[in-house]
Amino acid sequence: MVFVRWLIWIHKWTALVIGTMIMLWVAGGVAMSVIPLTRVHGDHHRAPTSHNVDMTDVLAPGDAAERAGLAVSGATLRPWLDRVVYEFTTPNGPALVDGRTGQLLSPIDEDTAIAVAEADYLGDFNVAAVEFFAEPSWEYRRSGPAWRISIDDGDGTRLYVSTQSGAVTARRNNEWRIFDFFWALHIMNFGDRENFNTWWLIGSSLLALISSIAGVALLVPWVGRMIGRRRRRRVDKP
Repeated sequence: MVFVRWLIWIHKWTALVIGTMIMLWVAGGVAMSVIPLTRVHGDHHRAPTSHNVDMTDVLAPGDAAERAGLAVSGATLRPWLDRVVYEFTTPNGPALVDGRTGQLLSPIDEDTAIAVAEADYLGDFNVAAVEFFAEPSWEYRRSGPAWRISIDDGDGTRLYVSTQSGAVTARRNNEWRIFDFFWALHIMNFGDRENFNTWWLIGSSLLALISSIAGVALLVPWVGRMIGRRRRRRVDKP
């Protein structure tokens, strides 16, 4: 009987703690399943882009890097605003270079960042605020400095433009923030939102396992008693 009382105590209190977490997990799962991922990713405000590159008078990667005075380990050629540019991989991070003149374009300034955001945005482009982040913010969570362009569109859209690559590297909006909160709650990681192996999640999982084992241990004797009662009823019948 002492063992059974301990099982009841363990099951009751672990179920109370983990039951609260399970309700939050389920609520988060419902919220994340209801919000369309296309809106979370900001695709409804993403302008179509062209990947066609006009190769007329484009310098070889080595020549462009030499003119820009860069030591590079990789290169990507792509259209960018009204230019063709190389995005070079360097020891100091990405660097943007004009593909025809070899002019170093990065780090980009505020006006250029706004132009990049406007080219990327689909809809009425009304700038609400422009901010510079030398270090990643809780919302951005990308390496390297960036400009944040807040757009007055009713969706709380914020586009982050890397000063090094000159590209939109993150899209944030109200749906993203709701999804991000429930995702962090779901994996119990309010830091980078990427690590599943947090002690909070491991501990909660262990509590759920202990509660389940205690519940099953309590259920087995109860089932046995129910079976015994039914057998006795059959025997006692005339």
